[in-house]
Amino acid sequence: MDSPRRARHVVPNETNHGNTGIMRLLAWTMSLALLTAASARAAEPNLNTPVIYYDMAGNETLDPVEPQNNSSYSHEALLAVYEPLIRLNDAGDPEPGLVESWTRNADLTELTLKLRKGVTFHDGTPFNAEAVKRNFERMTALGTRAGTTVIETFKLIDSVEYRGEDVVHIKLKKPSGQIEFWFGANAGMMVSPAALTEGVIGSALKPIGAGPFRVKNFDPNVKTLTTRFDGYWGGIKGRAIAFEHHYVPDGRARLNALRSGQANIAQIDPRQIPEAKGAGLQIQMTDKNALWLIYTNLKKGPLGDIRVRKAMAHAIDREAIAEALTNGSARATWQMWSRASPFYVPELENAYPYDPAKAKALLAEAGYKDGIDLTDLVLNNSEYRQMAEALQANFADVGIRMKLDVVDVSQFTQFYRPPTRADMLMGRYGGRSDPIQTVHEIVGTGGSYAPGGVASPRIDELLGQARAMAATDPRRVGVMRDLAREVVTSVATIPMITRSNVYAYKPGCVLNLVPYLPSGDDRFNDVTIAAGCKN
Repeated sequence: MDSPRRARHVVPNETNHGNTGIMRLLAWTMSLALLTAASARAAEPNLNTPVIYYDMAGNETLDPVEPQNNSSYSHEALLAVYEPLIRLNDAGDPEPGLVESWTRNADLTELTLKLRKGVTFHDGTPFNAEAVKRNFERMTALGTRAGTTVIETFKLIDSVEYRGEDVVHIKLKKPSGQIEFWFGANAGMMVSPAALTEGVIGSALKPIGAGPFRVKNFDPNVKTLTTRFDGYWGGIKGRAIAFEHHYVPDGRARLNALRSGQANIAQIDPRQIPEAKGAGLQIQMTDKNALWLIYTNLKKGPLGDIRVRKAMAHAIDREAIAEALTNGSARATWQMWSRASPFYVPELENAYPYDPAKAKALLAEAGYKDGIDLTDLVLNNSEYRQMAEALQANFADVGIRMKLDVVDVSQFTQFYRPPTRADMLMGRYGGRSDPIQTVHEIVGTGGSYAPGGVASPRIDELLGQARAMAATDPRRVGVMRDLAREVVTSVATIPMITRSNVYAYKPGCVLNLVPYLPSGDDRFNDVTIAAGCKN
């Protein structure tokens, strides 16, 4: 005779089925809870894991006022090490930084800065009016040896008065609504006075700032290793223990470093997107006010003739280049502003459609029926070389023979430093903190990327109007749109395609990487690595 226990086990009944169902439901619920908890933990940062970033650009020096660092092309380390007087938020709007607050007079000729108290530099030196004075005196003394942003800032300043420990009063030579933006960029990046020995510039400067990270080791054009600055005025909550910036010009090497665990995030070439996805990596594209374009030297070779520049503009098959080289991360463009910008002008789209026959006719009209020879200064990384080769093929089809003059990324200044090198520089541009400065640098008289001068006097006229308006003045948008039209009409520069920053990392492993619109680069100060992620 079977025991009751055995009978219940062998002959299941309705009640037994119910118990089994409940047990399975409980097990499933517990598994789901465990998975949810694990997912939540994964979404939490492991602040003891350093952020190791492999970039396509580097820093020859960490001096924020040195010309090579004037470009927003390699700003991640500078943004981490140096705190600016006025901080630009992710959208590009001025906010308090080392300056707690500021006021302007009605005609935009005076600016009063109220400095934040209790701030120290990485070496323990206090930040105060005297520190600002030492930085301002150095930038003024450097003159034309400094970067464009710094030069423009101090050319505008008439006098500076230091009132006690925490007030700086600035008088300008003329009305300007842009200086807040400049103090949010290189001109506002404060260096410890202890590092500002007389005449110091570039590699001779010890990079001691007041930002959230302090420099541990710097190897020029190789890497910048930083550690979290626990004395940072804004606190250390939610910040990674270290940030490493590695300059690796070759896209293949950057992707391999990510796959092997040497890096936990890398900027990759758009053409590598399918391969990165195939390797199981997560892709993040951050939209920027950035583009690929051709800077023209109007005084070198035949580019002073607008018909030649128009021929170049018609010779570029923008859609084909975007499709072939960017895997959906770019689109054709004929103007400097993204569609998200208030300065974008819809009717400028397709201003110079791809038309090889028209390009040839324009060259012949300019007296070059047998074509022309141009030299393009190309920066030595894989993305630039690919873009240059595509452009070279387009130009060859219409009789423009483009020779590639390849230089290291840090040597881009040879395009505009006398004696100027090459007829053109094909590059990516990420803009400046101030949109007016962006236009000036590319096409205005004295601009960094306009070594041959301005293509149209009206460009300088409109820039002057915009400079005399506050950023909040509603008329400013209309002036900037007129400026966009004039730049396109005069072919002062030749836009090609838009550009996003394309990042790759292991799925779910990078947190808080958001677009930083004031710069061509993104700010890594608040980026962290998720818990459970391993290199």
